[in-house]
Amino acid sequence: MVLLLFVDLDPDLAALRPLGGFFVLHTAGVALRPLPTLAQTYANPPEDPQADPLGRRVRKVADALRAPEPRIAASIAQQGLAARLWSVTLGCAALYGRLPDLDPRLLLWDPEGSAPDDLWLTEVRPLPADAADAADIADAVLRAHLEPLTAALHTRHRVATGLLWGNAGSALAAAARQLDQWARAHGRTDAAVRTRALTAELFAHPLLAATGTRTGTAFRRRSCCLYYRVPGGGVCGDCCFTRPPRSSPRATSG
Repeated sequence: MVLLLFVDLDPDLAALRPLGGFFVLHTAGVALRPLPTLAQTYANPPEDPQADPLGRRVRKVADALRAPEPRIAASIAQQGLAARLWSVTLGCAALYGRLPDLDPRLLLWDPEGSAPDDLWLTEVRPLPADAADAADIADAVLRAHLEPLTAALHTRHRVATGLLWGNAGSALAAAARQLDQWARAHGRTDAAVRTRALTAELFAHPLLAATGTRTGTAFRRRSCCLYYRVPGGGVCGDCCFTRPPRSSPRATSG
């Protein structure tokens, strides 16, 4: 029997720092310049493109990757934000046993930044549950963030929803794998056990159940994020393809 150790959330969420950049969440102080909230990011775009955080992120990724079309950059941008949200939330659930309130109105996002300098939580206030379970995590990430983000990118960039949910599954699997490896390497068997249990329950969620297959901590998705279509890109380690497909430019598996 493994004893699960639960501790109170500290104001800096310091337990997340040793896990690496994707798990870190700024909580002290404020950003150097005004930033939009994630709630504003998911909302309908303003008329001014420079006031549109989601559009700015997609353009930033497109420029960095030399993506031949916006939907490719939109896919990669979404997967990166999903990875941040999963990492922070799963990390808190495994190491603290509790979740901070990650309401999109409380999270500031820098569309020009990268992990871990892209997210700020304006206030660390624990959710009322005594111990975070998979349903709490699903509410915090899937319902509050990834559903509106998926809807926005599908509407604005015509990215297939199946592809975007595949990205979400891939990001969850990667976060869980990194957290599990860290916990085992540092003698936190309790955190490793909890990570695996929570991840298994999350992949049973209707939005994630069909995204891929899992064997231990390994994951093989049923869709493709389109990274193979950027110059010099290839297939990812969990891709449904074993080599870049020779399909028409408009073809996807999402």
